[in-house]
Amino acid sequence: MENYIKGKVRQLIFESDKNYKIGIIRIKETNDEEMQDFLNKTITFVGYFAELNQEDNYIFKGKLEYNDKYGYQYRVDNYERVQIKGRDAIIEFLSSPLVKGCGEASAKSIVDTLGDDAIKLIKEDISNLYLVPKMTEKKAIKIYESINKYQTTDDMIVEFKKLGLSINEALTIINHFGNSSLSIMEDNPYSLKDLIDFKKIDLAYLKSTNFDVNKRNLACIEQTFVYLEISTGNTYFNENEILQGLKDYFKIVLDYKSFQSYLDELIFDGTLYQEDDKLFLNNTYYMEDYISNRLKEINSYNVTKYKIFDTEIIKLQEKIDVTYNEEQLSAIKSSLESRVSIITGGPGTGKTTIIKAITNLYSKLHNLSSNEIFSQIALLAPTGRASKKLSEATNLPASTIHRFLKWNKETNEFQVNEFNPNYHKLIIIDETSMIDTFLFYSLLKGLTRNIQIVLVGDANQLPSVGPGLILNDLISSNIFTFSPLHQIYRQSNNSYIPILASEIKDKSLSDDFTTKKDDYNFLEVSSNNIKESLKQICQMCISKNLNEKDIQVLIPIYKGENGIDNINSILQNLFNPKDDNKNEIKIGDTIFRENDKVLQLVNDIDNNVFNGDIGYITSIISINHPRKTDIFVIDFDGVKVEYKKEDMSNVKHAYAISIHKSQGSEFSHVIIPVSKNYNRMLYNKLIYTAVSRAKKSLVIIGDSNAFKMAIFNVYSSNRKTNLLNKLIHNY
Repeated sequence: MENYIKGKVRQLIFESDKNYKIGIIRIKETNDEEMQDFLNKTITFVGYFAELNQEDNYIFKGKLEYNDKYGYQYRVDNYERVQIKGRDAIIEFLSSPLVKGCGEASAKSIVDTLGDDAIKLIKEDISNLYLVPKMTEKKAIKIYESINKYQTTDDMIVEFKKLGLSINEALTIINHFGNSSLSIMEDNPYSLKDLIDFKKIDLAYLKSTNFDVNKRNLACIEQTFVYLEISTGNTYFNENEILQGLKDYFKIVLDYKSFQSYLDELIFDGTLYQEDDKLFLNNTYYMEDYISNRLKEINSYNVTKYKIFDTEIIKLQEKIDVTYNEEQLSAIKSSLESRVSIITGGPGTGKTTIIKAITNLYSKLHNLSSNEIFSQIALLAPTGRASKKLSEATNLPASTIHRFLKWNKETNEFQVNEFNPNYHKLIIIDETSMIDTFLFYSLLKGLTRNIQIVLVGDANQLPSVGPGLILNDLISSNIFTFSPLHQIYRQSNNSYIPILASEIKDKSLSDDFTTKKDDYNFLEVSSNNIKESLKQICQMCISKNLNEKDIQVLIPIYKGENGIDNINSILQNLFNPKDDNKNEIKIGDTIFRENDKVLQLVNDIDNNVFNGDIGYITSIISINHPRKTDIFVIDFDGVKVEYKKEDMSNVKHAYAISIHKSQGSEFSHVIIPVSKNYNRMLYNKLIYTAVSRAKKSLVIIGDSNAFKMAIFNVYSSNRKTNLLNKLIHNY
């Protein structure tokens, strides 16, 4: 049996609009040994609840915790109101302030007439109250309404729990739909998909007595589009792809006639959109259409031609001690004289110094004061690390796009939008290849029409995680000012990293790619020896006073002998071995230790920490009491964030990270294992992205044949999007 405490709620201290409550309960009964000391005493409780009444007894199921600020608390995971049983308890309830219009004398009379089932009988039919002597209609209505209000939410929670939903999920629905929640769940459960995970709703509906196979098929077809967008990055699909996805995700097999009928219905009600043989989610179609129309509108505005550009660029080069080549000068000038411009180039081509020139010259040519620079120029990037890199290079503030648009994590909405736009004049966006359709659409909605946009990126890197191929489509349209950078600036005559990146991009690997260079080494080893070779290289680095802050291992996959998880365990013991002076905590199969290098996996805008940020565990604080509490303090480049043990699911070790997570970042020394065991995760854009992360040195360990195979594997480069088609037809 689950551990529980039982008692009467004495006081509510705090209630949020999301049903999170803090209160005080006096414990009368418990089966938890750790709670025995609290019997007949009060304790603070926290958790998600519907209405809680101070006159009621409850059973709370959860665990004891200790909070530095508030002391002992009981965290409630599940709860139920103690059923009112027996004559005395029913009389006490009916005569309590919870039931309007009923004093003790009336309560006794009701129980004398209706017996121990009085509450149930009243709830079922108000006319049962009229059986009670001297009962008036006015009093009966008050009693009936009080009891129904008292019971409704609890009854709904019980029903939702029977369908497999958690209390928090049930409360999320109830908070949104009120007393209609159960009827909505029974009538159209899939309308709740924006509140609750779709597969949970689907499983709950399969248990429902009102199950309708047609309703489920329609919902699952729509959700198949969602899942396919996530897995492929495509913005449209054909019929066969949807049929196969429906089978793979939901085990639903439809004949063509039935499938076509469902499609027609979804197109008619505006859920889907069809253009020739292309099938879209209507929202996705609209977003690509909006992006195309909005860019055309922005691009139609005139821009001032700068007659003094040549004079000012000479002054700037002298000031910052940089000499720009012809293609860089062209990129700078054309960006300043265009509404929408694109600058692309691989590593070593000077993208960052060009951004610096654009911001300097824009400020100079518009005679901007220091305050005006901040209010008129915005530097943006998709990730926290990329925005920090941009800020360091330009000495100007930079932000993630989510922060710039004031993202609300709870609602997944942006507060900066078409109704509340941002009024900057120049927007420069770095790492544009990482931006998906939804984010670019949201950004354009939040900008005024009198805007200049400079998109900077590397079109040969991995595409965005979300659907779309924004940067490539804008370039391919040949509509916007486009400045490709080709000339590579080597760090030395024998430096090779930018040359290798260029060769990978062009699929023209030179014969001597395994030959050692000043900044590059390829170590040919078998898959079985990758781990040992990696250990030896890292030990050599440590002997040269390099540490985990200097070195980053990049790997395509998480699982397997040479996967991220296994390699992280090995590297942790090298760079941050067990030490009696360091606190450590084991969570599942992972040991987190003070000084560990870790990676943030989700955006946390409140703490200014973002997906892909790397930090270090500065301390682990264990508070000893009956139920130990562990606090992890992690430093992300000066931003210190506290994590509870249960929050550490949002963090992984970062001695080795995925190549996808490395996008938008640069590392001094990069090591890339390459094994045939990585299978389909060895492809051109992935290897190119990994190689282009290295600044000072690059070591590749593994199979040269697997490396060559990856260079010529163009998997993932052919996403299906409709934006290019829209752009071409719009102009």
